Amino acid sequence: MGGAKTPSFVTEIPLRASPSEEKRLLSRLEAARQVYNACLGEALRRLRLLRQSRAYQAARKMPRGPKGSKRAKARARAFREANTAISFGEYDLHAFAAQFNRCWIGQHLDINTIQKLATRAFQAVQQHALGKKGRPRFKGRNQMDTVEGKTNASGIRWRGDRVEWLGLTLQAIIDPKDEVIAHGLSCRIKYVRLVRRKLNGRNRFYAQLVCEGRPYQKVRNRPGKGVVGLDIGPSTIAVVGEREAFLSQFCAELETPWRRIRRLQRKLDRQRRANNPSNYSPDGTIKRGPKVWRKSGRQQRTEAQLAELWRELAAYRRSLHGRLVNRVIREGNVYQLEKISYRAFQRRFGRSVGIRAPGMFVERLRRKAESAGAEVHEFPTRTTRLSQVCHNCGAVKRKPLSQRWHMCECGVVAQRDLYSAFLASCVEGDRLNADRASERWSGVDTLLRAALSQVCARSQTPQPANGRQKGPRVLPSSFGLTLRSQSRSPVKACVNAAKAHDGVPPLPSGSARESVREAAGL
Repeated sequence: MGGAKTPSFVTEIPLRASPSEEKRLLSRLEAARQVYNACLGEALRRLRLLRQSRAYQAARKMPRGPKGSKRAKARARAFREANTAISFGEYDLHAFAAQFNRCWIGQHLDINTIQKLATRAFQAVQQHALGKKGRPRFKGRNQMDTVEGKTNASGIRWRGDRVEWLGLTLQAIIDPKDEVIAHGLSCRIKYVRLVRRKLNGRNRFYAQLVCEGRPYQKVRNRPGKGVVGLDIGPSTIAVVGEREAFLSQFCAELETPWRRIRRLQRKLDRQRRANNPSNYSPDGTIKRGPKVWRKSGRQQRTEAQLAELWRELAAYRRSLHGRLVNRVIREGNVYQLEKISYRAFQRRFGRSVGIRAPGMFVERLRRKAESAGAEVHEFPTRTTRLSQVCHNCGAVKRKPLSQRWHMCECGVVAQRDLYSAFLASCVEGDRLNADRASERWSGVDTLLRAALSQVCARSQTPQPANGRQKGPRVLPSSFGLTLRSQSRSPVKACVNAAKAHDGVPPLPSGSARESVREAAGL
């Protein structure tokens, strides 16, 4: 959300740029890069002086207090006075950046764009000073891809069907049948952002109009009514609503060409070593100290191929995430899930998380729910323990990650992820409401069985070749429907997996196989 008080949304429109206009835009992006680097260096210098000042050291030693207390206010006041003494502030950096408007850079950038670049540099340093992000890096050549204005009245402006900026006019490519763009153009435009993207080695320019109001909501993607529970894993998601439940893998259609990526990376390493033999030791390691790296034309083309491959994967992943977010949005208007550490997921399941990106999905769900008037509630895991508790008898027992089914002595049998998602929909005030879960269980049990039946049916559907051998879809082992050979009988494999776990309590009646078969609805 942008703006001071009013809600905002972004409408992106592609631009048509001739070779001469592209050359002028690239020159302005290069000027913006130099302004940003200068402001970033100045902000880092002032931060270093701030940390060395006595006023700052005295403020750090002051006792902390609860938010809003006298101690907290006094400590915050001391930090503000220390910042003022060193001129470490956003508007102080604006005053520093004003000098660039009086030199050759003023022929390429207006004062509003220069001030926005100073703000961008200050915010990066401020996040670093607060410990929220690492030390910001200076941008190298061709690494500045965005510039934006402050208002639509001067500087970078949107006028009807084009962008105007200091004598440069860029015509927009507008589809008259696109309802999303039509809605954005009908709202008041706060300011304009220009974006450069590299598609297949060529520059493409877009105008992002930051508009006032709410984004366009398609009828089929409007939020439903009710509470929806979600269980997010490193590569899977389980969703349980009042009308539907499903278990899916993030970006299941996304096939990563690991072989092609490895070949390009090895080729790039060979070219880098051939172009810079003096930068490597006899044992093949890189020498210490400052070095100059040279790139041949072939190496640059290899880098462009690898970058384009990763860009295509990221674009496809965003598209698949958008479809999944819309599917979850349609199930209700309150979405509840556990508050987990996605950085911990990255440490333990780095490769899977790098491709499936569960944290990115949650962020997109939060943004879209907020713009649609819905709510995303994240509750702590310590007070709920959804993967350990049974709603029927209240028993709490830790399960290893390899145990993918909840099988309790009281007779409750369910797939672990789906069961956790169901319990998440019954959380109230960061606590599990067991009475509500018991009331809903009879109806939800049928939804969970239907969800597992759909998963098993999809696993037996042949998938398109896509350059690979055709065959049944391979389900993730975290579904609990596969042990070693999933293609023969998912339910039988699930029963074998459940029996293989140590410490699974015996069921009061029937065998584990029949219970799991009944839970799967088969």
